[in-house]
Amino acid sequence: MNDRQATGTGIRLTALSHGAGCACKLGAAELAQVLRHLPSVEDPRVLVDAASHDDAAVFRLSADRALIATTDFFTPIVDDARNWGAIAAANALSDVYAMGGTPLFALNLVAWPRTGLSFDLLGEVMAGAAEVTQEAGCLLLGGHSIDDAEPKFGLAVTGEVHPDRMMTNRGARAGDCLVLTKPLGTGVLTTALKRDRLTEAEIAPAVASMRALNAGAARAAQAAGVRAATDVTGFGLLGHLGNILTGSGLAAELWTENLPVLAQARQMAEEGSLPGGTERNIAAAAVLTTCDADVPAADRILLNDAQTSGGLLLAVAPERLDSLLDALHAEGTLARAVIGRLVTGDIGTLRVTREKRP
Repeated sequence: MNDRQATGTGIRLTALSHGAGCACKLGAAELAQVLRHLPSVEDPRVLVDAASHDDAAVFRLSADRALIATTDFFTPIVDDARNWGAIAAANALSDVYAMGGTPLFALNLVAWPRTGLSFDLLGEVMAGAAEVTQEAGCLLLGGHSIDDAEPKFGLAVTGEVHPDRMMTNRGARAGDCLVLTKPLGTGVLTTALKRDRLTEAEIAPAVASMRALNAGAARAAQAAGVRAATDVTGFGLLGHLGNILTGSGLAAELWTENLPVLAQARQMAEEGSLPGGTERNIAAAAVLTTCDADVPAADRILLNDAQTSGGLLLAVAPERLDSLLDALHAEGTLARAVIGRLVTGDIGTLRVTREKRP
């Protein structure tokens, strides 16, 4: 038995999926075609809906309390069933943290074939999710399942936030510094796993990153007074940053020398280990992104790499930057990299340079 095999089963879960993790999402352009059919919402209790492309919906209950609702599920991203469940749970919970909230409870979302795949393996997936929700203090209360030839798993999560302390795409200001709290590269690394170019042991740092909750990063952001944030997942760093730029009416500068990157991710990017989601992201970002000539091709890929359970991208006022970095350090976040700043200019545009800034 090699280390590509799931716990004691010999089943390679990644071989059963057409795409890995958040890379199996619909592209941004495809999703836009769908969202335009949603009715507009005119209710004062709705603080955030799909129109702003935020990470979750927010519904006000009272002057000091609002509910956060989100859902996320995806195909197998690793071959170990328990790790897949844990990563899927951390990824779904991340939407609540990105809004500045605290998760309250969650429901399992399961697609699983009735034949050909053990239900004991599904039990391992759900056990991994339970480990992470327990760590988050989030109750796992039930769920829903369907018969599907391609396995999928995730959570529907309900959380809460004070309406005055939400972090949204609309809360950024010109001059804000951009801080990233996890390294990039999960998309190219898990695609390399799926294509037998890396083993599970070799992508262990990526698995640890994807399993890690963004709870500490959210607490640090709240302590520093951050009001604009998103998590970096299937649309890549540039795609999710683009939602902040559009929501806040700004442009941005990014500095690739400051990017935190997982081990071997640049190598896999250089060798063409690109998920389909990353390729779609590159095409979507090209319209509004200008890269200096000396920015390496691998960095351009990693900026668009379809992440799963990535870090929080925080926009913080310059005078609060040191406070945020100190708080992130105290929380033990995997990264606390200042990767750029927000500027005035053509809304939604980005300039990528190879500069290294303090």
